[in-house]
Formats: sequence, C-alpha cells, structure tokens
Amino acid sequence: MEKQIIPAVIAQDQDELMAILDKIGNHARLIQLDVMDGRFVPNRSLDFDFNIPAGKYIYEAHLMIQDPLTWLDQSGDMMQTIIAHFEVLDEPGNFIEAAKKKGKKAGLAINPETGLDSILPYLKDLDQVLIMTVHPGAYGSRFLSEMLVKIRTLRAKAPGLDIEVDGGISPDTIWFVCEAGANMFVSGSYLIKADNLGKNVEILWKSLRDEL
Repeated sequence: MEKQIIPAVIAQDQDELMAILDKIGNHARLIQLDVMDGRFVPNRSLDFDFNIPAGKYIYEAHLMIQDPLTWLDQSGDMMQTIIAHFEVLDEPGNFIEAAKKKGKKAGLAINPETGLDSILPYLKDLDQVLIMTVHPGAYGSRFLSEMLVKIRTLRAKAPGLDIEVDGGISPDTIWFVCEAGANMFVSGSYLIKADNLGKNVEILWKSLRDEL
C-alpha cells in the first residue's frame, strides 16, 4: 500500500495557518488539519472560518470536536477526507453516509482507550481508520507503544484499508507503526516545530526506507 507522511496543522488564527502552510511548502502533498473545539479535547484549533489554498494540497480534517456532522455540513466542502472520532458519534453510520453524500472519503478515529471492536462493524464502509497513539489535543504528547497491538489487529482484519497513525511520530517510532501495519503517518511537532521541516520529512522517509 502507498505510504504517506502527513504534516498535522494546529492553528489559532488565519495568519498562523498560512504561516504553517508556507513552512510546509512543497514538502508534502497531503495535509491533516486538526480541528478542535475545546470540548472534546481541552485545546482549540481551526475553530474559526478559515480559508485554505485550493489545488496545492490534498486536505483531510481530523475533527476532535463534539459535533462533526454540523462541521461536515458547514465546512466539509474544503476537504477531501473527513475523519470524526468514534467517541462522539451516536450513529457512526450516519456520519459515514453524510461524508459519502458530499463526495468525501470517510474515516473514523479512535482514542487510545477505545477498543478496536467498536469500529469493526463499519470497516466495509470506511476509507480509512485513524488510530491515536497519543491522547489527542496537543503537539508533543508521549507515544503509546501499547497501541501497536491495535494496529496489527486492524491490519489483519482489513488488509486493504488505509490505516493512519497520529501521535508521537518521529524517526524513533515511525518504523514500529509501519511494521505493525500502518501506511499513513501523521507527524505534528516533529515536523511543524522543526527549524527545517523539509529535512525532517526526509529523515522520516529515510527511517522507513532503512528498515524496508
């Protein structure tokens, strides 16, 4: 399966968002926008009417919010993929259906404490699953290695599914999540806070290639 390294963007206002996108430049094609409402997670990010340059990037929204269906209806057109957290959805099937009706890819994210069994009934309708390897909501959280079992189990159950991992991705961890079965690697602080983002992207790719 195609492997992708994905910068994760947290921004408090439009100027910060544009500065981060400018820093990413041509070093990534797919970008994850972390939307936080201060309720599902303590922090806030992209909880304003933001604008993003069309055509340059492929965007996925990681919705760490209490009401992903409303966000999907109001802002989903800007995205190619919408990922909502299983923990806030009364009827995950309704979210998946709504995303597909908009012509979007649909993903479910699960927090570390959420069992994999909770999303298994929806796998056939999902485009991807996002497994959190940190407790969500901020850059720089500690990587939870015990989540590798969850990744391995999901890959065994869904050989053709895009499995994305978010949290603590660095040169020290990316190979382990790859070996466990993930093919999409979201990196926040290691990339966004880097003095040279492009160099750190290359280091992550090298960490993968050296072990493949």
